[in-house]
Amino acid sequence: MVRFLRFVIPFQFKSPSSHFHAFSLSRLFHYGLDGGFCHDPCSTKRTAENNVAIFWDLDNKPPSSFPPYDAAVRLKLAASSFGAVRYMVAYANHHAFSYVPPIVRDQRKERKALDRLETKGVIKPAEPYICRVCGRKFHTNEKLVNHFKQLHEREQIKRLNRLESARGKRRVQLAAKFSMKMEKYKKAVNGVLTPKVGYGLADELKRAGFWVRTVSDKPQAADTALRNHMVDMMDRQCVGCLVLVSDDSDFVDVLKEARLRCLRTVVVGDTNDGALKRCADTGFSWTDITAGKAKKEAVSVVGRWRDRDILKKLEWTYKPEVEKCEYDPNESEVESETGDIEDTIFEGDSLAWKEDAGPWWELESDTEGTAASFKG
Repeated sequence: MVRFLRFVIPFQFKSPSSHFHAFSLSRLFHYGLDGGFCHDPCSTKRTAENNVAIFWDLDNKPPSSFPPYDAAVRLKLAASSFGAVRYMVAYANHHAFSYVPPIVRDQRKERKALDRLETKGVIKPAEPYICRVCGRKFHTNEKLVNHFKQLHEREQIKRLNRLESARGKRRVQLAAKFSMKMEKYKKAVNGVLTPKVGYGLADELKRAGFWVRTVSDKPQAADTALRNHMVDMMDRQCVGCLVLVSDDSDFVDVLKEARLRCLRTVVVGDTNDGALKRCADTGFSWTDITAGKAKKEAVSVVGRWRDRDILKKLEWTYKPEVEKCEYDPNESEVESETGDIEDTIFEGDSLAWKEDAGPWWELESDTEGTAASFKG
């Protein structure tokens, strides 16, 4: 049960004629039984229909062929074409974060070989290496790495220690003071230092705005957690569009449930004829996401969704209860005890009943009645 409260705010102002006029403003608020105010349910529902949630199965579809941060940013840009992206979630076990793709391994080997040649003076870079934190220039990449470790990495550790030891208002002030420097360090560290574990997947996704969750190494642990999270979002009616990044057919039931609840579904995966894309409203590949093709095609997809919603509103559905109320055959014809049908005749404001005197073929026609009246 929802009650309404009226708040009246009196105020007065002075008119040019030096007279004071008093007015009051009043507004109604929804007041729930729990003692708190709540928003209009209709407006909340309309807002939820425009929200988009991204669910990323990192165990099945990691960004191995593309830098994690760039892949996450482009995925968010593509999903923003379907509405306002409010939730971005990624699930994986410890193995996914410690795994290094073959492409990244080859790049690291090439970088080490190039560093050895630069140190020996065999080759020289065309342009000096620039530190993206302080702007200093170096002739070799090895000197840049040493500079970054000795100076900027130590400064970052000191800032983090000060934040951990601070409490209350002091912590808030330090966080505001160090926010620019910490963000600058996070942007530069991935291109200079090599992560000790994996290739910095979790940190890069967090920097892109994703909520990264690590689950146990049990089989299907990430799928179960991701599936439960999707169902919970559907139960709370927080979103109107689900974007799933996976090729795992275990999510077919979740997509079917989402479509039964009239939610729009989008699948991002490399399998063209997979079970997920057959159940979803539309699907894209990683190539479409990274190349920006998905963002362009999303405009036509949203247009088709709008046309479908309009057709559903205009679609006629048979409702026997409504039809029965609108037309009741018992009101126009009444069956008599003998089995004959009695006609209803309206005389002025009263309602009269006239039973047929005989069969219909023996009844007197209108023309005969008219002629008799003229003879009389």
